[in-house]
Amino acid sequence: MKLICYSKCGTCRKAKKWLEERQIPFQERDIKEENPTEEELREWIRASGIPAKKFFNTSGLKYKELKLKDRMPEMTEEEQIALLASDGMLVKRPVLLTDEKDGRPGRVLVGFQEAQWEELL
Repeated sequence: MKLICYSKCGTCRKAKKWLEERQIPFQERDIKEENPTEEELREWIRASGIPAKKFFNTSGLKYKELKLKDRMPEMTEEEQIALLASDGMLVKRPVLLTDEKDGRPGRVLVGFQEAQWEELL
């Protein structure tokens, strides 16, 4: 299992603590240090079942600075993916990637919603 997060993000710290308290092993990856690639994002979007626009950190400074709220409706999914891959701070955090199990692909959760994580894990 991988936790894609940002160390200064309060929600990411809560998610990390939640995993640690339940003794759920995970690998941590800092999204600011290692941006997700376009290929990774395409896979995460497919596995999550949610559209690319839901992967944006809409409360982030970069999102607001780029005025993405106004631009998003006109952008294609490929343009959105390219933009997300350009700066990890645009990506909603944390992103939890579960491992494959019994030949079934892993799951992807975006953001920390305790009930959703509890159900999955």
